[in-house]
Amino acid sequence: MANDSYEEAIAGLSKLLSEKADLGSVAAAKIKQITAELEAAGSAEFNAEQRMKAGFVHFKTEKYEKDPTLYGELAKGQSPKFLVFACSDSRVCPSHILNFQPGEAFMVRNIASMVPPYDQTKYSGMGAAIEYAVLHLKVENIVVIGHSCCGGIKGLMSIPDDGSTSSDFIENWVSICSAAKSKVKTRCSSLSFEEQCHNCEKEAVNVSLGNLLTYPFVKEGVLKKTLALKGAHYDFVNGNFELWNLDFKITPPVVV
Repeated sequence: MANDSYEEAIAGLSKLLSEKADLGSVAAAKIKQITAELEAAGSAEFNAEQRMKAGFVHFKTEKYEKDPTLYGELAKGQSPKFLVFACSDSRVCPSHILNFQPGEAFMVRNIASMVPPYDQTKYSGMGAAIEYAVLHLKVENIVVIGHSCCGGIKGLMSIPDDGSTSSDFIENWVSICSAAKSKVKTRCSSLSFEEQCHNCEKEAVNVSLGNLLTYPFVKEGVLKKTLALKGAHYDFVNGNFELWNLDFKITPPVVV
């Protein structure tokens, strides 16, 4: 697909050169230069090391060096307002979608942006991230973001009823939100598989929000109103973003 685009661009520029004999020498030279660059880009193999180096150079010259005050403050420490759970999917980077600047959001990314229930041994890595963000960084908002066309959710919805698995890790992980699958299968049985997956993308977010309340320090923050939980869904197909609050109706403990 990419090669077709390069070839079309090159063909278009070549046609322009042949048809517009009155083009100025500067314009003609520039078109020839662009054509050569396109041809080189189209034929060159992808170089991961060069891509990363070029990316860093762009970041340093266009962002780091243009905002020394921000990066000077970040060198002293961080105080993000958000803890964000997002999918590892390459199409749904939260900083890109929500324009988060460095220091604004503490990120946790995994398959299908799921949050498992409190478990000191089975999910200690996830627990450590939540504990650090809530108790040490004092974040004020936890946001769980689902997204369209999520492969993890499709995998969850595809797990056979007998619970058999075909992968070493994926199905076991996405089963964290099996309650979302059950709810969608029951309430949306008349919908197509794709529509069921779309519904499950959002329902899994709600399950993760409920799981967050199994962490004592999260529940305490919600009760004290120092911490807000929010669900979100990013539809990159249609360019939409939904954000919602959930009323868990938590009853504060009775103090005698």
